[in-house]
Amino acid sequence: MSGHSKFANIKHKKEKNDAAKGKIFTIIGREIAIAVKEGGPDPANNSKLRDVIAKAKSNNMPNDTIDRGIKKAAGDANSVNYESVTYEGYGPCGTAIIVKALTDNKNRTAANVRNCFTKGHGSIGTQGCVSYMFDEKGQIIIDKEDCDMDADDLMMMALDAGAEDFADEEDSFEIITAPEDFSAVREALEAEGIKMVEAEVTMIPQNYVELSDETDIANFTRIIDLLDEDDDVQEVYHNWDE
Repeated sequence: MSGHSKFANIKHKKEKNDAAKGKIFTIIGREIAIAVKEGGPDPANNSKLRDVIAKAKSNNMPNDTIDRGIKKAAGDANSVNYESVTYEGYGPCGTAIIVKALTDNKNRTAANVRNCFTKGHGSIGTQGCVSYMFDEKGQIIIDKEDCDMDADDLMMMALDAGAEDFADEEDSFEIITAPEDFSAVREALEAEGIKMVEAEVTMIPQNYVELSDETDIANFTRIIDLLDEDDDVQEVYHNWDE
């Protein structure tokens, strides 16, 4: 696969998250609550919860915080009233942006997301207006510095576990799966003690857009930064080639 490596961006995002642990912990806490509500509190019987727990640990969330979140959601399932909502829109020069949120007030969240786009001179579009430009895939990123396994052996292990594609990038390996195969592949790598920088079901752009004008870059960055600051926003996907 001639992958478009996003490892540098992931490292940058991790650093940003490390500076705002409260935000990432809030995001993961909501994902734990939703996973427990949908599939129960036992990770052995809930693959979605296992994936969220793995994400929590990769973001250095303490085990007792994870356990408390599971117990709270299991003991008071009726209080978990978050709804999953998705917004699609455009940034400068037709860049595509997808926003996924978990909210207990859709009107508030819609207004806040629209405001983020407006302040960066972007615009909210209709459902489906940009999502066709992305593919939903499981994506696993492995830092070469953290991996002692030979690239060919790693590739064969991933493919045997159900991966669709494997890319050997300059400083990382990228494994792509169908969404329904993501958990099995992640768990196969985890069982072999392979450290993953990032492992999640995500939206991968089919093509990337370059921005050269400083004003366009500033406006795009403003949209993304404002969305990142919103507590309801879980994930932001875009096709800007940073």
